[in-house]
Amino acid sequence: MPNVRVERTDDGFEATNDRGGRVAIGGPDAEGVFSPVELLLAALGGCELFSVEPLTSQRGHRMVRLATTVTADKIAANELGPITITYDVELPPGDAASTAKSDEVLRAVAARVYEQYCTVGNTLKRPMEVTQVIP
Repeated sequence: MPNVRVERTDDGFEATNDRGGRVAIGGPDAEGVFSPVELLLAALGGCELFSVEPLTSQRGHRMVRLATTVTADKIAANELGPITITYDVELPPGDAASTAKSDEVLRAVAARVYEQYCTVGNTLKRPMEVTQVIP
């Protein structure tokens, strides 16, 4: 079961996981840290890439550059609207047929990841129950 602890620090907040990972969290104007909304967007972009990269590589098409930019419209003070995932890809060098095949593989894999395999994306696309417990 995924588990993250978020705790107040002298400089803001910090999220930690059971494997020793740490991420500083601050408000939207805080320097050098991610806001909670930015972490949500990073989780979505990371989930897509963590799924796309090995699937394209297994098919013999390792992208030279594979990145995403994830943006969200803010439709109210405390609510996000549509999220857009934009890929930034540099296909492997080679002849035109190889590049066309790499592009075809990337598009097919990315579509499948978006529709089926990205846990974060799948969670965001449907209603999710969140329970708050205050002992």
